[in-house]
Amino acid sequence: MRRFSISSLLTEALNGHQGWERQWRNPAPKAAYDAIIIGGGGHGLGAAYYLAKEHGLTNIAVLEKGWIGGGNAGRNTTIIRSNYLYDESAALFEHAVKLWEGLSQELNYNVMFSQRGVLMLAHNVHDVQSFKRHVYSNRLNGIDNEWMTPEQAKDFCPPLNISPDIRYPVMGAALQRRGGTARHDAVVWGYARGADALGVDIIQNCEVTAITRGPDGAVTGVETSRGSIKTKKIGVSVAGHTSMVMGMAGVRMPLESFPLQALVSEPVKPCFPCVLMSNAVHAYISQSDKGELVIGAGTDQYVSYSQQGGLHITTHTLDAICELFPQFTRMKMLRSWGGIVDVTPDRSPIVGKTPVKGLYVNCGWGTGGFKATPGSAHVFAHTIARDEPHPINAPFTLDRFRTGRLIDEAAAAAVAH
Repeated sequence: MRRFSISSLLTEALNGHQGWERQWRNPAPKAAYDAIIIGGGGHGLGAAYYLAKEHGLTNIAVLEKGWIGGGNAGRNTTIIRSNYLYDESAALFEHAVKLWEGLSQELNYNVMFSQRGVLMLAHNVHDVQSFKRHVYSNRLNGIDNEWMTPEQAKDFCPPLNISPDIRYPVMGAALQRRGGTARHDAVVWGYARGADALGVDIIQNCEVTAITRGPDGAVTGVETSRGSIKTKKIGVSVAGHTSMVMGMAGVRMPLESFPLQALVSEPVKPCFPCVLMSNAVHAYISQSDKGELVIGAGTDQYVSYSQQGGLHITTHTLDAICELFPQFTRMKMLRSWGGIVDVTPDRSPIVGKTPVKGLYVNCGWGTGGFKATPGSAHVFAHTIARDEPHPINAPFTLDRFRTGRLIDEAAAAAVAH
C-alpha cells in the first residue's frame, strides 16, 4: 500500500494525479478462508482489519452483497459520542472514541474526525434530571460531560432558540466536548484500504445465501452468489439484516428492524458549530464539511426493511428543527434516505459468540452503530480470534436475555421508540 504523505500528494499533483493505484483489490473468492466476515460496512471491515493487524489472521474474506459502504455505513448522520449511562456502555463507547481520536493516523487515511462537541437538549423536568444523572455517571467513569444552562447552551450554539414560549423550551443541556462527527465513507474506505494491504480479500457483489454446518453443529462455510466458500469461523456484521443472516444458521435473534430516516439541506456557509440533539422529539442536526445541514429523525413506528420510511416522521422532525432554529425555516431540503437499524429489547448491542460453534455476531446497535465503529470492530476481532470476549464486550452477550442482566440504554441511546 502506498502511503499518503505530503510528498506523495505533491508528486501526484504535479502528475495530474494519474499515478494513484487502486485503494483495494477486487479478488475472486478463494475456496476456503480461516475466517469470513459477512458485511462490508465499517464494523465488518474494521473487524477484518484488526484480525489481520493484531491477531495475525490474514487469510480472511469480507463478503458484501452490494458494494463497500452501501448499507448503513453510508446511511447515517455520523454522530460520535460516549456519554452513555451504564458502566458497560460507557466503557464500550469510550473505547471507540479513544480509537476515533487516532484513527486517521492509524489508517493513514483522513476519516475527517471533528471533535466539535455534542450538545443534548433538555426540554422538561424529566430531561433535566435524566441528563444530570448522565453527567454524574459519565464523570465517575472518567468521561467528559458537563451541564449547561440555556444561556450557556446558546453561547456554545448561537443559532439555538432559547425562548421560553416555544413548544419545546430549552431548560438546559448536557455537553460532551470530545464528541463530534466523522466522514462515514472515509471510515469505510480507510478500513478497506488498510485491511486489503494486510492481505484481506474484500469481495463485493457476493451475497451469502446459506450458512453450512457440520454433523457436530459447527459452521463449515457459506453458500454465496459466487459459489461455496469453506471456513471454520464466521463473523456476522450486517446491521438490520442480522435476523435474516443468523436465521440461515438456525439462530433466532432478539431483534426488531426499523427504518431510520435522515435528510440534508442545501449547502450554506458555516453557521452551525456543533452537533445538537433533542431527545424529546428525536431531532438532531449538524453541518457537514460541504455546508449541508444533516438532520436525523426518529425510527418509524413499524418494523420494516424499507429504506424509505414514512413522510410524517421527517415532517415532525423538521417542525422541531424550525422551532429550535427559526433561521433555517426557509431552507430547502435536498434529499432524504433511510437505513435499517436493528434494535434489541434493552437498546444495547450484542457482540459475542453464539450457540453455534464458530459463529459470532455483532449487532443490535440501533441508531448508535456508526459512533461505535472502531471500538466495536476491535473487540469483535478479539472475540473471533480468541473464541472468547474482550473484557469490554463481555457483558454484551446473547446470554443476558436469558439471565436477565440487561443493559437498558433506551434513554442514553436517544432512540424514540
